[in-house]
Amino acid sequence: MVKLIALYKHPENKEAFDQHYFDIHAPITAKIPGLRKMDVTKVVGSPMGGEGKYYLMCEMYYDNHDALKQAMKTDEAKASGKDLMSFAGNLVTLMIGEEVNE
Repeated sequence: MVKLIALYKHPENKEAFDQHYFDIHAPITAKIPGLRKMDVTKVVGSPMGGEGKYYLMCEMYYDNHDALKQAMKTDEAKASGKDLMSFAGNLVTLMIGEEVNE
């Protein structure tokens, strides 16, 4: 499995961020063809104390790199990206990862 991972820094207004993320952005993203699973994690702290650097993490699972590439070409993915930039462009870091099962 390949994952597109989105890490979000702490927003100024967490309530407004959560409302947009969960009511608008996540439903748009969930419609992307080829998306197998989407796990959202709210970061609640750091082992060193305090709130930590990140607020939220979303892991979006695809069968393989080709499936991810094809998904990113769809209208649904373009709509998700446009929405993401509109409310969290300055907060988000995107990465691609591969699951490693030992």
